[in-house]
Amino acid sequence: MPKLSRQEVEYVARLARLGLSDDEIELLRDQLSAILEYASVINQLDTDDVEPMTNVLPLRNVMRGDQTAPGLTLAEALLQNAPDVQDDQFRVRAILE
Repeated sequence: MPKLSRQEVEYVARLARLGLSDDEIELLRDQLSAILEYASVINQLDTDDVEPMTNVLPLRNVMRGDQTAPGLTLAEALLQNAPDVQDDQFRVRAILE
């Protein structure tokens, strides 16, 4: 694969909102060209018999099953830790006048 042009590197830098100096552009030009060259080598591999996968490890769902548990039903139990209660409701300071 041919080396990336300076204009292509500047275009990618502009898309990434990067301000690059001339030295950085040349450095990235070499690095990005090497990455694309390696990607072209990988593209030559025969992957016809390889199944698509989302992960290389054999993972399964590790979450526990849903289980019902008794909840709080009484207003007294719900409000027992409230700092201020009035008429079975939480009482808070007024924030609007």
